[in-house]
Formats: sequence, structure tokens, C-alpha cells
Amino acid sequence: MSEPTSKPSFLRRAVRRVVVITLTSATLVAAGAVVTIGTQELQARADLAKPTTVADLIPVRVQPIRYEEGYTIPRRYVGELETAQSTDIAFEFSGLVADVLVDEGDRVARGDIIARLDTALLETEIARLDASRDALNAQLAFADLSVQRRQALQERGFTSTEAYDQARFNSAELTARIAETSAAIRNTEIQIEKATLYAPFDGQIAARQADQGSTVSPGQTIATLLETSRPRVRVGLPLSVQLDPGADVEVKIAGQAYQATLLSMRPDVDSQTRTQTALFDLPESVMAQVGQTVSVSFDRHIDAMGAWVPVEALREGAKGLWTVMMLDDSDVLRPAAVEVLHAEAERAYVRGSFQEGAALVERGAHRLTPGQTVRRIGGE
Repeated sequence: MSEPTSKPSFLRRAVRRVVVITLTSATLVAAGAVVTIGTQELQARADLAKPTTVADLIPVRVQPIRYEEGYTIPRRYVGELETAQSTDIAFEFSGLVADVLVDEGDRVARGDIIARLDTALLETEIARLDASRDALNAQLAFADLSVQRRQALQERGFTSTEAYDQARFNSAELTARIAETSAAIRNTEIQIEKATLYAPFDGQIAARQADQGSTVSPGQTIATLLETSRPRVRVGLPLSVQLDPGADVEVKIAGQAYQATLLSMRPDVDSQTRTQTALFDLPESVMAQVGQTVSVSFDRHIDAMGAWVPVEALREGAKGLWTVMMLDDSDVLRPAAVEVLHAEAERAYVRGSFQEGAALVERGAHRLTPGQTVRRIGGE
């Protein structure tokens, strides 16, 4: 009967020991954690109590302000490629087109034949006038003999002065009629010469507007000729742009850059675009199509005192204004208001309330506070 009673007592004592050991371990762990946290807190307070040194200040890179008298900005304007000369070739008088020797796209040299008119009627007219002149020459020869006879008879008193004068005036009239006929012959010869059209300059046929066998009137266009050896660029520029003749600019045609020279600027203003027209001469080696879009680029200088600053140095201020951070002699940040005159990708040209050589914070101005002391880097 004693064994069953002793076993429960033994189990209770074992459980009690396990509980005591567990509670003791937990207490020791908690005490260790409290000690660790306390140590860290004391260390943090000690760190806060340390005085600030130069090494603890925020480093900022600065650069000196350098004033300039102005800035240069690139300008780009769009123009059109055109020919130096363009003409509509036409006959001066009407007639039947005998032949057209060119077609659209053909290249011709100065003096090449473009077209001809039928000259059969003109050649017949010359033959008629030649015959008429021969007849008049024969009449003049007879009239001259009559004058000589009348003069001899008058000297002998066998004829009147009136008959002699009539013979002389008849000879003079025939001489005038011969001159008139010769002029008519020359006029017809000129018409025959002008019945052939020649190219007035080297170029390319842009359009053909008449065919063989058609009848044309005076001034009717037979073909349009473009001079392609000296291309030019026509572009409208703002009135504020002033260029001297002979100035060189860069032009781009289909992505290819060329050097162009200013020929002239028209003195009037375009009523629609309110621009002044400029003509630029291109090298003869340029191969491009007439009417192609051309971009003209050149630098424009603006007179304005100011300084270049990095874009990252700008800080947006109140009411749309801008500020930059400057360092005084004590390395304390001071704001300075600026006006942005021109901005590029990485820099801006500004003017404001700063002195020549002042230390400008290059970047990160938005993370700094006016009156803050920082550690200076650079600025020499």
C-alpha cells in the first residue's frame, strides 16, 4: 500500500523543480535585455552630448560666380530650297510647233535647243521680199538713168526743172522702198531665228507643256527650266535677327549638314509671317530637290550681364521666382534671388543679387536650409 502513495509525491516534486528552473531562466533573460537596452540608451545620450565637429557638417560643393557680358543661344529656322533661276521658256510669236526636243527631268546645257516652230511660211515670205527688192533695185537703176538724162537736158535747156526734180524724187522714193523691203527681210529672218528656242542657262527641265503639232500663241509656255547648279535657301527670319551679307550659317538638308553663305536680306516684311526673307547660297555640290525643307542654324548673341549656374543649383522660390544658395565667409548658407534669362539642359544663365566670385552651391540646394552651417568643398 505504500508504493502508490510515494509515486505521486515524487512526480509533484519533479514538476515543481522544472517550473522553478524555467522561471529562473526567464527572469535572467529579461534582466539581460533590460541591461542591454539601458546600455544602448546611455550610449545614445552620450553621443548626443558630444560637441559637433567639422567632420559632422554636411559637405557641399561650391563654385565661384563669374559674370559675363552676354550669352549665345543657338537658333534654328525652317526654310525651303529653291533654284537661283527659274524660267518659263516661250516663243515670242504664234506658230505651229515643229519639234520639242526635251522632256521633263532632262538636263540641258546653255545653248541646247528646246523646241522649234515651223518656218515654212516665213521662208516663203523672205523669198517674196527678196523678189520685191530685186524689182525695186531694177526700177531704181532706171530712175537713176532718168535723173542723169534729165540733168543733161536741163543743162542744155531742153527740159524743165520740174521734170528733173520729179526724176530725182522718184529715185529717192525707190531707194527708201528698197530699204523698207530690206528691213522686212531682216525682220522675217529674226523671226526664223527666234523660231528656235535655246536653253538660257544650264539646268533641268521641270515641266513640258507643249507637244509637236500644237499651235501656240505668243508667250505660251513650252517648258519650264530650273537652274540646279546653284541652289539657294529661302527662309523667313525674325526682325530681331540681323546678319551681314557674306555671313556663314549651317544648314541641314535631309540630315546632311552644309555651310551656306548669306546673299541678301529683303528690306520688306512678309505681310503674313511678319518676317524678313533671307537668301542663302549653297555649294554647287549640294544634291537636293527643289522645294525640299531646309533647317538653318546659327548662334545669336544676347547682351545681358549675368552668370552661368548649374540647373541643379536652382531652387524654386515664392511666386514663381528662383533662388540659389550662396556661402558666406563663415560657411553659412545664404539665399540669393535670381532671374533666369536662358536655360539649357544642364545650365542656366541668370542675373541676381550676388557678387563676382561669390561661392555658389552647385547642387542639392533644395535639401539645404538658409542659415545652416556646412562644410565647403571646392570653390577655388
